[in-house]
Amino acid sequence: MLIAQQKRKENIAEYLLYLWQVEDMLRACDLDMDRVEAALVSRYDVDDAKRHEIRDWYENLVMMMHAEHLKDGGHLQICKNVLIRLNDLHSQLLHESDRFAQYSAAFYSALPFIVELRAKAGDAAAPELETCFNLLYGVMMLRLQGKSVSESTQKAVTTVSYFIGMLAAYFKKDEEKPLFEPDADE
Repeated sequence: MLIAQQKRKENIAEYLLYLWQVEDMLRACDLDMDRVEAALVSRYDVDDAKRHEIRDWYENLVMMMHAEHLKDGGHLQICKNVLIRLNDLHSQLLHESDRFAQYSAAFYSALPFIVELRAKAGDAAAPELETCFNLLYGVMMLRLQGKSVSESTQKAVTTVSYFIGMLAAYFKKDEEKPLFEPDADE
């Protein structure tokens, strides 16, 4: 919870990747709160009130995962909502490519890697941004396991990371002061 709150304020991309990691940790605990308490909550060096708050946060996530039938895989609706917001912003930034030329260039540099990853996924191909996050998360998991990645994968990660980093920075700016005027119809 503490890490999630900080990441949400600072970098929406890191926040999303962190939530995906939390989902996997909760699955590793079989969505059992006694196991979550022992494996996750107990690791925090905080006072009892903060520990209770952290436990409640994990418990709420576990309840949402049960309610959304995510015991074996998939992502919470809160994660999907973040991706929806990022996709909306991404579309707006591309639509105004004259104003956001550096962003468009970063996207088009990443696009060949995205296309290649989506082709490898076949019928299970995710939308463009989700494909980027799948790459970043997969490599993050490999590194946590002490495994290496190929030079071509590292090149893809570097390019996609730069693009997603720009999107995250624009997201933060947009939250502080909207980058786009709302439509008159809304």
